[in-house]
Amino acid sequence: MSQFKNVIVKAPAKSYVDGLTTSDLGKPDYGKVAEQHQAYVEALKSCGVEVTELPADEQYPDSVFVEDPAVLTPEFAVIANPGAESRNGEKEAIEKALGKFYETFYHIESPGFLDGGDVLQADNRFSIGLSERTNEEGARQLKEIVEKEGYTAEILPLEEFFHLKTGIAYLGNNNMVVAGEFIDHPAFADYDKIVIGKEDEYSANCIRVNDRVIIPAGFPETKRKIEEAGYKTIELDMSEVQKQDGGLSCLSLRF
Repeated sequence: MSQFKNVIVKAPAKSYVDGLTTSDLGKPDYGKVAEQHQAYVEALKSCGVEVTELPADEQYPDSVFVEDPAVLTPEFAVIANPGAESRNGEKEAIEKALGKFYETFYHIESPGFLDGGDVLQADNRFSIGLSERTNEEGARQLKEIVEKEGYTAEILPLEEFFHLKTGIAYLGNNNMVVAGEFIDHPAFADYDKIVIGKEDEYSANCIRVNDRVIIPAGFPETKRKIEEAGYKTIELDMSEVQKQDGGLSCLSLRF
């Protein structure tokens, strides 16, 4: 895995507490989510990246989840077309922020919809999940873009998870963290798997940032397995993020 130099994050808006969710974990506490987000930014900085912090946008309660409006590779940026109507306008601010870093842009066009949370890159291979937020047309457009740029891509219908990356993470060195429907999925048969059990499923959404793997706090079994695979971990409290269906990967664009 190449080293990341830059990360983009966006501060949580006060309206965050009224964002979209399918969870039954209760309403988030804004003060607490702001603290958790700050701890996330500090953790990223400790991994040796430059962090660009975008201001909160009250108009978009879910806009703290910057992963969804874009898909990034070292060579080009794809501006996605988020599948939730209330989130679609988030892509403009993200495209503007990325203008400083990228010259080559592609766009997912309607009727295609795509959320970055449904896109997993493992070295030169992309997996694109079909979900309530990513349709076949959006997935097909992304597949065409990345294949044109020399990558390979596979489209996978999701059965259980909200987003593809809800249940899977790539740590480099052929190591794939898998949970639920991905444990025995043929698309990931060639990887060395770090298997996450049902009760720890939330922790499958972790992120490798250079020499560290950032994981949600409270999952000792996941921490043990990842460290046994040779990685150093940073644990972060994600309680208020989890309440809005969010995970560690959702909160940043890493490139």
